Amino acid sequence: MTVNLSHSVFLAEQVRKNEGLAATTSAVTLYELMERAGKAVFDHTCAYFPNASRYVVLVGVGNNAGDGYVVARLAKQAGKQVTVIAALPDKPLKGDALTAQQAWFDAGGTITKSLSAFDQADVIVDSLLGTGIQNEVRTSFSQLIQLANSSRAPIIAIDLPSGIHADTGSVLGVAINAFVTVTFVGIKQGLVTGQGRAQAGVCEFTDLGIGEAFLTLTEPTAALISYQNSDALPARENNSHKTSHGKLLCVGGNTGTAGAIRLTAEAALRTGAGMVKVFTHSESVLSVSIGRPELMVSAANLTAALEWASCIAIGPGLGLDTWSEEVFETVMQYCFTHNKPLVIDADALTLLAQHASSFPIVNSVITPHPGEAARLLNCKASDVEANRFAAVSELAHSYTTTCVLKGAGTLMANKNQVWVCTDGNPALAVGGSGDVLTGIIAGLLAQGINTTQAATLGVTLHAKAGDILAKAEGERGMLPSDLFSVVRQLIKELASNDKCSR
Repeated sequence: MTVNLSHSVFLAEQVRKNEGLAATTSAVTLYELMERAGKAVFDHTCAYFPNASRYVVLVGVGNNAGDGYVVARLAKQAGKQVTVIAALPDKPLKGDALTAQQAWFDAGGTITKSLSAFDQADVIVDSLLGTGIQNEVRTSFSQLIQLANSSRAPIIAIDLPSGIHADTGSVLGVAINAFVTVTFVGIKQGLVTGQGRAQAGVCEFTDLGIGEAFLTLTEPTAALISYQNSDALPARENNSHKTSHGKLLCVGGNTGTAGAIRLTAEAALRTGAGMVKVFTHSESVLSVSIGRPELMVSAANLTAALEWASCIAIGPGLGLDTWSEEVFETVMQYCFTHNKPLVIDADALTLLAQHASSFPIVNSVITPHPGEAARLLNCKASDVEANRFAAVSELAHSYTTTCVLKGAGTLMANKNQVWVCTDGNPALAVGGSGDVLTGIIAGLLAQGINTTQAATLGVTLHAKAGDILAKAEGERGMLPSDLFSVVRQLIKELASNDKCSR
């Protein structure tokens, strides 16, 4: 399979270990690589902030600082007013970073200890810390990070925001809150999910002209996916009928939580499932069925409903009482015995964590948020967030499933691969949004798409719909049910027969 470097992520060690050899193979010196990195950052700074005339460049002591000195020199030569502030001004630099610093001095540049430039800055360039940081940020660096974050000026980070762990995205005490991050050679894991994604802002990537050689030396740890690069859906046969497109059973909706399973079921219909039935608590039947006559609703004979279905989704609004336990055990045992595709979410994940050894799951998708993932892994939610890549991979392997770890930069994994969704925004952080995602994934499964394809496409559809709504109406106040009409339109665009007609 051909690897697209701009759609791939890597560990920081992979980049550090291989960029030198890739540069040599490409007949590029390491100092020329530094010059290219600095120019890329300066070019992006000019593109994003064309009217900025007063630059503040924050530098550390490693190669990241060398990139910063190149930016400072280029900005000065372009007529900008440039102030360079060093975290450790008395510590000598080495190698290419020293060469870049000397070029800054030769261009008439200086280093200042004064912090007053923050008040007048139009843009701040962060080149304090690179990818090697593993422990909490030291005081000399944290002071500058805090001053930069409190400034009114936007920040452009070099390679990754200082204070972010390059592999996990966790904040090491304090971290730069960048408007733009320009990263080089390989996109680092920590930039694309969790807190790192939030701190990085817009992520711009350049391979510095050595990407082809770099890819011969190492393989990515995960692939970046979005709605934009999703595969087309197969065309439907003209003589197809409702059962041709799947019979989905949605299980959940305990007393007082009927809305959750209703959202799941309607999302599945809007995604294209042919028939959708809801098995719910007897007190929830009316709440689920009212206003949506296309849904079949039942509170009796669960086994018959399972036999009818070609695919099952369980969890939204299920609850954790005796009724929930009995329903959960019946569904899990049936799906395991008959190998029916299954999506497990919400309360069903909590029950799964309690009974994991009793119900081996295959042909399934689980969709935990960090708290649910922590219960499944018997750890804390903070542990999950501290290394989301490790958590999603462990879940996929431990439960022999396809796992969707929700959050900023949602991760998906099966036993062989990890994917990161680049779509999505905080508008989706609202109660019921996950229930809609479950319905979308289950609706795709019902139509015959395998678990991995349903999970990856479902996540990107859900996230892209959220982006479209947020752009049109803002991030605040979106209802999960608002997603339905947008999801339907996105499904239409992915259908190959509709693509041919455009």
